Amino acid sequence: MPSAFQFQCHFILIFLAASKGETRYLEVRDAGEDEPFLLLSEDLKRELSAGQIYRRSLRCIDMLSIEGQFTFTADQPQLHCATFFIGEPEELITIDYDFVNIDCQGGDFLKVFDGWILKGEKFPSSLDHPLPTSQRYIDFCESGNIQRSIRSSQNVAMIFFRIHQPGNGFTITVKKNANLFPCNVISQTPSGRFTMVIPHQHRNCSFSIIYPVVIKISDLILGHLNGLFLKKPSAGCAGVGDFVELLGGTGLDPSKMFPLADLCHSFHGSAQMKIGCENTVLRMVSSGKHINRVTFEYHQLDLQETENRKENSIEEFCFPSI
Repeated sequence: MPSAFQFQCHFILIFLAASKGETRYLEVRDAGEDEPFLLLSEDLKRELSAGQIYRRSLRCIDMLSIEGQFTFTADQPQLHCATFFIGEPEELITIDYDFVNIDCQGGDFLKVFDGWILKGEKFPSSLDHPLPTSQRYIDFCESGNIQRSIRSSQNVAMIFFRIHQPGNGFTITVKKNANLFPCNVISQTPSGRFTMVIPHQHRNCSFSIIYPVVIKISDLILGHLNGLFLKKPSAGCAGVGDFVELLGGTGLDPSKMFPLADLCHSFHGSAQMKIGCENTVLRMVSSGKHINRVTFEYHQLDLQETENRKENSIEEFCFPSI
Protein backbone atom coordinates (compact mmCIF):
# COMPACT_ATOMS: atom_id res chain seq x y z
CA MET A 1 0.00 0.00 0.00
CA PRO A 2 1.58 3.33 -1.02
CA SER A 3 2.51 5.86 1.64
CA ALA A 4 0.94 9.29 1.89
CA PHE A 5 4.10 10.80 0.40
CA GLN A 6 4.00 8.50 -2.62
CA PHE A 7 0.28 9.13 -3.19
CA GLN A 8 0.73 12.90 -3.07
CA CYS A 9 3.76 12.80 -5.36
CA HIS A 10 2.02 10.49 -7.80
CA PHE A 11 -0.95 12.85 -7.86
CA ILE A 12 1.19 15.81 -8.95
CA LEU A 13 3.96 14.04 -10.86
CA ILE A 14 3.77 12.60 -14.36
CA PHE A 15 4.71 8.97 -13.90
CA LEU A 16 3.28 7.08 -16.86
CA ALA A 17 5.93 4.83 -18.44
CA ALA A 18 5.82 6.70 -21.71
CA SER A 19 8.70 7.47 -24.01
CA LYS A 20 10.70 10.65 -23.59
CA GLY A 21 8.84 12.35 -26.42
CA GLU A 22 5.41 11.44 -25.12
CA THR A 23 5.99 12.73 -21.60
CA ARG A 24 5.70 16.27 -22.88
CA TYR A 25 1.99 15.66 -23.51
CA LEU A 26 0.81 14.35 -20.17
CA GLU A 27 -1.45 16.23 -17.82
CA VAL A 28 -3.65 15.64 -14.80
CA ARG A 29 -7.21 14.41 -15.37
CA ASP A 30 -10.18 15.84 -13.51
CA ALA A 31 -10.21 14.64 -9.92
CA GLY A 32 -10.27 10.88 -9.67
CA GLU A 33 -7.95 8.69 -7.63
CA ASP A 34 -8.16 5.63 -9.87
CA GLU A 35 -7.15 7.36 -13.11
CA PRO A 36 -5.43 10.64 -12.20
CA PHE A 37 -3.42 11.02 -15.42
CA LEU A 38 -4.25 11.52 -19.07
CA LEU A 39 -2.14 11.14 -22.18
CA LEU A 40 -3.18 13.89 -24.56
CA SER A 41 -4.67 12.83 -27.87
CA GLU A 42 -2.82 12.48 -31.17
CA ASP A 43 -4.95 15.32 -32.58
CA LEU A 44 -3.73 17.67 -29.88
CA LYS A 45 -0.13 16.60 -30.49
CA ARG A 46 -0.50 17.49 -34.17
CA GLU A 47 -2.03 20.86 -33.28
CA LEU A 48 0.80 21.65 -30.92
CA SER A 49 3.44 20.58 -33.44
CA ALA A 50 1.83 22.97 -35.92
CA GLY A 51 2.57 25.87 -33.61
CA GLN A 52 -0.87 26.44 -32.11
CA ILE A 53 -1.09 27.58 -28.48
CA TYR A 54 -2.65 25.07 -26.11
CA ARG A 55 -5.30 26.58 -23.84
CA ARG A 56 -7.36 25.16 -21.01
CA SER A 57 -8.82 26.00 -17.60
CA LEU A 58 -6.93 25.32 -14.39
CA ARG A 59 -8.31 23.32 -11.50
CA CYS A 60 -7.75 24.24 -7.85
CA ILE A 61 -5.14 21.47 -7.56
CA ASP A 62 -3.42 20.92 -10.89
CA MET A 63 -0.19 19.92 -12.59
CA LEU A 64 1.21 21.05 -15.94
CA SER A 65 4.03 19.71 -18.04
CA ILE A 66 3.21 21.51 -21.26
CA GLU A 67 3.46 25.03 -22.63
CA GLY A 68 0.30 27.03 -23.16
CA GLN A 69 -2.14 29.57 -21.75
CA PHE A 70 -4.11 28.60 -18.66
CA THR A 71 -6.99 30.34 -16.91
CA PHE A 72 -8.45 29.90 -13.46
CA THR A 73 -11.88 31.35 -12.66
CA ALA A 74 -13.33 30.72 -9.21
CA ASP A 75 -16.87 29.29 -9.19
CA GLN A 76 -16.87 29.41 -5.39
CA PRO A 77 -14.39 30.55 -2.71
CA GLN A 78 -11.14 28.63 -3.33
CA LEU A 79 -8.87 28.95 -0.31
CA HIS A 80 -6.17 26.29 -0.72
CA CYS A 81 -5.12 25.94 -4.36
CA ALA A 82 -1.82 25.12 -6.08
CA THR A 83 -0.54 24.33 -9.56
CA PHE A 84 2.68 22.37 -10.00
CA PHE A 85 4.79 22.88 -13.13
CA ILE A 86 7.41 20.45 -14.41
CA GLY A 87 9.60 20.35 -17.49
CA GLU A 88 12.27 18.10 -18.91
CA PRO A 89 15.55 18.09 -16.93
CA GLU A 90 17.18 20.52 -19.38
CA GLU A 91 14.31 23.04 -19.26
CA LEU A 92 13.48 26.10 -17.17
CA ILE A 93 9.90 27.33 -16.72
CA THR A 94 8.69 30.87 -17.37
CA ILE A 95 5.32 31.99 -16.00
CA ASP A 96 3.81 35.17 -17.48
CA TYR A 97 0.80 36.92 -15.93
CA ASP A 98 -1.55 37.83 -18.80
CA PHE A 99 -4.54 38.87 -16.68
CA VAL A 100 -5.10 38.99 -12.93
CA ASN A 101 -8.36 39.90 -11.20
CA ILE A 102 -8.05 39.11 -7.49
CA ASP A 103 -8.84 41.07 -4.32
CA CYS A 104 -5.51 41.47 -2.54
CA GLN A 105 -7.07 43.71 0.12
CA GLY A 106 -9.76 41.11 0.77
CA GLY A 107 -7.32 38.30 1.52
CA ASP A 108 -6.73 36.87 -1.96
CA PHE A 109 -3.19 36.02 -3.03
CA LEU A 110 -1.27 34.64 -6.01
CA LYS A 111 2.30 33.53 -5.36
CA VAL A 112 4.92 31.81 -7.49
CA PHE A 113 7.42 29.56 -5.72
CA ASP A 114 10.76 28.75 -7.35
CA GLY A 115 10.68 24.98 -6.85
CA TRP A 116 8.16 22.65 -5.23
CA ILE A 117 6.79 22.44 -1.68
CA LEU A 118 5.02 19.34 -0.39
CA LYS A 119 4.02 18.87 3.25
CA GLY A 120 6.36 21.67 4.26
CA GLU A 121 9.41 20.20 2.49
CA LYS A 122 11.10 22.07 -0.36
CA PHE A 123 12.84 21.05 -3.54
CA PRO A 124 15.49 22.21 -4.14
CA SER A 125 16.47 22.36 -0.50
CA SER A 126 17.63 25.62 1.02
CA LEU A 127 21.20 24.28 0.86
CA ASP A 128 21.03 23.72 -2.90
CA HIS A 129 19.10 26.74 -4.17
CA PRO A 130 20.94 29.94 -5.23
CA LEU A 131 18.36 32.16 -3.51
CA PRO A 132 17.33 32.36 0.16
CA THR A 133 13.87 30.92 0.81
CA SER A 134 12.25 34.35 1.26
CA GLN A 135 13.32 35.37 -2.26
CA ARG A 136 11.95 32.19 -3.84
CA TYR A 137 8.37 33.48 -3.29
CA ILE A 138 7.05 36.13 -5.69
CA ASP A 139 3.75 37.54 -4.41
CA PHE A 140 1.63 39.26 -7.06
CA CYS A 141 -0.11 41.32 -4.40
CA GLU A 142 3.26 42.78 -3.41
CA SER A 143 4.97 43.03 -6.82
CA GLY A 144 1.91 43.79 -9.00
CA ASN A 145 2.95 45.01 -12.45
CA ILE A 146 6.58 45.23 -11.41
CA GLN A 147 7.24 41.55 -12.06
CA ARG A 148 4.77 39.96 -14.46
CA SER A 149 7.21 37.39 -15.85
CA ILE A 150 8.94 34.88 -13.57
CA ARG A 151 11.49 32.23 -14.55
CA SER A 152 12.35 29.21 -12.44
CA SER A 153 15.88 28.15 -11.50
CA GLN A 154 15.22 24.48 -12.34
CA ASN A 155 12.71 22.25 -14.15
CA VAL A 156 9.99 22.66 -11.49
CA ALA A 157 7.98 25.58 -10.12
CA MET A 158 4.54 26.13 -8.62
CA ILE A 159 1.92 28.73 -7.82
CA PHE A 160 -0.22 29.06 -4.68
CA PHE A 161 -3.44 31.03 -4.83
CA ARG A 162 -6.49 31.93 -2.77
CA ILE A 163 -9.58 33.56 -4.28
CA HIS A 164 -12.66 34.38 -2.25
CA GLN A 165 -15.00 35.99 -4.79
CA PRO A 166 -16.64 33.77 -7.46
CA GLY A 167 -15.86 35.09 -10.93
CA ASN A 168 -12.39 36.36 -10.00
CA GLY A 169 -9.29 34.66 -11.30
CA PHE A 170 -6.24 34.96 -13.53
CA THR A 171 -4.67 33.87 -16.81
CA ILE A 172 -1.05 32.80 -17.19
CA THR A 173 1.15 31.72 -20.08
CA VAL A 174 3.69 28.96 -19.43
CA LYS A 175 6.81 28.67 -21.56
CA LYS A 176 9.88 26.41 -21.49
CA ASN A 177 13.45 27.67 -21.92
CA ALA A 178 16.64 25.73 -22.52
CA ASN A 179 18.99 25.22 -19.58
CA LEU A 180 22.53 24.45 -20.76
CA PHE A 181 23.71 23.15 -17.40
CA PRO A 182 20.74 21.63 -15.52
CA CYS A 183 21.37 21.53 -11.81
CA ASN A 184 18.41 20.65 -9.57
CA VAL A 185 15.97 18.29 -11.28
CA ILE A 186 12.88 16.24 -10.42
CA SER A 187 12.50 13.35 -12.83
CA GLN A 188 9.17 13.08 -14.65
CA THR A 189 9.54 9.33 -15.07
CA PRO A 190 10.74 6.35 -12.97
CA SER A 191 13.48 5.50 -15.48
CA GLY A 192 15.98 7.42 -17.55
CA ARG A 193 19.56 8.44 -18.16
CA PHE A 194 21.16 11.76 -17.29
CA THR A 195 24.51 13.52 -17.27
CA MET A 196 25.01 16.30 -14.73
CA VAL A 197 27.80 18.80 -15.39
CA ILE A 198 28.94 21.57 -13.02
CA PRO A 199 31.53 23.73 -14.86
CA HIS A 200 33.78 25.45 -12.31
CA GLN A 201 30.83 26.57 -10.18
CA HIS A 202 30.61 26.51 -6.39
CA ARG A 203 27.13 25.00 -6.07
CA ASN A 204 25.24 21.86 -5.07
CA CYS A 205 22.94 20.03 -7.49
CA SER A 206 20.36 17.33 -6.74
CA PHE A 207 18.58 14.92 -9.10
CA SER A 208 15.42 13.59 -7.43
CA ILE A 209 13.61 10.38 -8.40
CA ILE A 210 10.39 9.85 -6.45
CA TYR A 211 10.48 6.06 -6.71
CA PRO A 212 12.49 3.14 -5.30
CA VAL A 213 15.11 2.59 -8.00
CA VAL A 214 18.15 0.77 -9.24
CA ILE A 215 20.70 3.49 -10.03
CA LYS A 216 23.84 2.79 -12.07
CA ILE A 217 26.62 5.37 -12.17
CA SER A 218 28.75 4.77 -15.27
CA ASP A 219 31.08 7.76 -15.26
CA LEU A 220 32.24 10.22 -12.60
CA ILE A 221 34.81 12.97 -13.12
CA LEU A 222 35.89 14.95 -10.05
CA GLY A 223 39.61 15.35 -10.65
CA HIS A 224 40.54 12.73 -8.05
CA LEU A 225 41.42 9.04 -7.86
CA ASN A 226 39.06 6.09 -7.73
CA GLY A 227 36.88 5.22 -4.77
CA LEU A 228 33.40 4.38 -3.48
CA PHE A 229 32.58 4.64 0.22
CA LEU A 230 29.45 3.47 2.01
CA LYS A 231 28.39 6.06 4.54
CA LYS A 232 29.61 5.42 8.10
CA PRO A 233 29.63 7.72 11.13
CA SER A 234 33.43 8.14 10.97
CA ALA A 235 33.85 7.98 7.19
CA GLY A 236 32.65 9.73 4.08
CA CYS A 237 33.64 12.69 1.93
CA ALA A 238 33.28 15.51 4.47
CA GLY A 239 36.87 16.64 3.94
CA VAL A 240 36.67 16.52 0.13
CA GLY A 241 35.54 19.62 -1.73
CA ASP A 242 33.94 17.77 -4.64
CA PHE A 243 31.89 14.61 -4.28
CA VAL A 244 28.64 12.85 -5.11
CA GLU A 245 26.32 11.40 -2.50
CA LEU A 246 23.29 9.15 -2.74
CA LEU A 247 20.38 10.00 -0.44
CA GLY A 248 17.17 8.20 0.41
CA GLY A 249 14.06 9.11 2.34
CA THR A 250 10.31 9.58 2.45
CA GLY A 251 10.10 13.33 1.84
CA LEU A 252 10.92 15.90 -0.83
CA ASP A 253 13.78 17.87 0.77
CA PRO A 254 17.24 16.34 0.10
CA SER A 255 18.70 18.03 3.19
CA LYS A 256 16.31 15.96 5.36
CA MET A 257 17.10 12.63 3.69
CA PHE A 258 19.38 9.85 4.94
CA PRO A 259 22.90 9.75 3.41
CA LEU A 260 23.46 6.29 1.92
CA ALA A 261 26.75 6.42 0.01
CA ASP A 262 29.53 8.83 -0.92
CA LEU A 263 31.57 8.83 -4.10
CA CYS A 264 34.64 10.94 -3.47
CA HIS A 265 36.81 10.18 -6.49
CA SER A 266 36.63 9.88 -10.24
CA PHE A 267 36.10 6.54 -11.91
CA HIS A 268 35.15 5.02 -15.26
CA GLY A 269 33.18 1.82 -15.06
CA SER A 270 30.05 0.94 -13.18
CA ALA A 271 28.71 1.41 -9.67
CA GLN A 272 25.19 0.05 -9.24
CA MET A 273 22.95 0.29 -6.21
CA LYS A 274 19.41 -0.69 -5.32
CA ILE A 275 17.67 1.94 -3.22
CA GLY A 276 14.24 1.01 -1.89
CA CYS A 277 13.39 4.43 -0.47
CA GLU A 278 10.32 6.32 -1.64
CA ASN A 279 12.56 9.13 -2.87
CA THR A 280 16.11 8.70 -4.19
CA VAL A 281 18.43 11.66 -4.76
CA LEU A 282 21.82 11.84 -6.43
CA ARG A 283 23.47 15.03 -5.15
CA MET A 284 26.71 16.57 -6.41
CA VAL A 285 28.66 18.96 -4.18
CA SER A 286 31.09 21.14 -6.13
CA SER A 287 33.79 23.49 -4.84
CA GLY A 288 34.09 25.31 -8.15
CA LYS A 289 37.70 24.18 -8.68
CA HIS A 290 36.89 21.50 -11.25
CA ILE A 291 34.54 20.70 -14.11
CA ASN A 292 32.59 17.95 -12.37
CA ARG A 293 30.51 15.46 -14.30
CA VAL A 294 28.47 12.38 -13.45
CA THR A 295 26.52 10.11 -15.80
CA PHE A 296 23.93 7.72 -14.43
CA GLU A 297 20.87 5.73 -15.41
CA TYR A 298 18.01 4.48 -13.28
CA HIS A 299 14.87 2.40 -13.36
CA GLN A 300 12.14 1.67 -10.85
CA LEU A 301 12.61 -1.31 -8.58
CA ASP A 302 10.06 -4.03 -9.17
CA LEU A 303 8.81 -6.29 -6.40
CA GLN A 304 11.20 -9.11 -7.29
CA GLU A 305 14.23 -6.80 -7.20
CA THR A 306 13.11 -5.45 -3.84
CA GLU A 307 12.80 -8.94 -2.37
CA ASN A 308 16.09 -10.21 -3.83
CA ARG A 309 18.57 -7.95 -2.05
CA LYS A 310 22.01 -8.75 -3.38
CA GLU A 311 25.38 -7.05 -3.52
CA ASN A 312 25.52 -3.26 -3.79
CA SER A 313 22.11 -2.91 -2.14
CA ILE A 314 21.52 -0.20 0.43
CA GLU A 315 20.64 -0.83 4.04
CA GLU A 316 17.43 -2.46 5.28
CA PHE A 317 15.65 0.69 6.38
CA CYS A 318 15.12 1.74 2.76
CA PHE A 319 13.07 -1.32 1.94
CA PRO A 320 9.47 -2.01 2.95
CA SER A 321 8.84 -4.77 5.45
CA ILE A 322 8.41 -8.19 3.82
